Amino acid sequence: MHLKLSRALGVTAPVLLGSALVATVATLPASAQGWQDTSLSGTAVTDSTYGGAGLAAADGTGVITLSGTGVTWALHGTQTSGVSLSGTTISYSGGGVSSPPAIVADATDGAGNAEALVIPVAIGTNSIQVSGDVGKVSLSSLADTNSSGTVKFSADSSLSSDTITYTESNLPTGLSPGNPLTYSGGTAAPGTYTDITATATDSDGAVLNGTLNLTVSASSVNNQGNEVNKYGNGFDAYRQHDYAGAIIAGWPATQHDPATSFLMNVGTHQGAYQFEYAPNDSASGLCISDPGGGWASDPLRDGLVLANCNTGPWQQFIPQSDGTLKNVATGLYVNPHGTGGQLRGGSSAVSWGGSSYNWTDESSMPS
Repeated sequence: MHLKLSRALGVTAPVLLGSALVATVATLPASAQGWQDTSLSGTAVTDSTYGGAGLAAADGTGVITLSGTGVTWALHGTQTSGVSLSGTTISYSGGGVSSPPAIVADATDGAGNAEALVIPVAIGTNSIQVSGDVGKVSLSSLADTNSSGTVKFSADSSLSSDTITYTESNLPTGLSPGNPLTYSGGTAAPGTYTDITATATDSDGAVLNGTLNLTVSASSVNNQGNEVNKYGNGFDAYRQHDYAGAIIAGWPATQHDPATSFLMNVGTHQGAYQFEYAPNDSASGLCISDPGGGWASDPLRDGLVLANCNTGPWQQFIPQSDGTLKNVATGLYVNPHGTGGQLRGGSSAVSWGGSSYNWTDESSMPS
């Protein structure tokens, strides 16, 4: 098919819609956009309130009975051989033990917070009893500090000699827990993520959880490739034309065809991406656009063409869960019209499946 092109005579001024990319980004197409994190920052930590009460340890008949409301009990650390816990009862089976170490019992509430009882004990034949004052270990003041693009956590233990370790959960994909929580090596998408959980754990097993919001800053890492449908056709700069107004057609995407070589850039609209023509592995500064009838040279009102890359919505495409691509400005789906035909926007995807695309790295295309 031959389509005669003329230079663009004009373009409607794009209006910037939406806001910067946030945490609710769309799922990335396979092997498409990557990220290199550049900094992290956290809001103040909101500490959990411990849900247990009335923790105590008292002698029973040859056993120690634990008490407390709203908690479950567990022994912490290495125990003297023969010591065991069943429910709220600590028992011992064996001969007498001279100067046994204290027993630590952790009481955990329903939210995963815990306090610990440090119980000095006397151990006789098949008997264990409290021997001295029972100490309680708790954590407080879980907080964070933003420093040099990292987030560092701290907390206080009622037993100052104890060591406290920190971890985080519900982190965005691409970040690993640590203290400080660092962007180094991170690949999380930029945005603000809510309900991150920070956890401080005392060496005696006391635990305090808190929540915060985490903001990730990142720079994009582009992969060379193309959006390819199940028939092997991808974006094609018609006849390798490399100027604003050039038609984008559907054509078999191969490794060595300059016309089917593109970069996927992160868009400036939530969940959106921008496709930049990159013949011979060199970014052209021209991006695929659905100008919505604004280009006089465009044979179709919603035909796809190349335009100078900008932040407007006409060049922004949002991947849908079924693999289709929807333009931000027009709300139309990218549809093919056979091999060699100009791609165009449609109110719905074509019924024969050609509108479902998958980002494919250039190295995975046919040679």
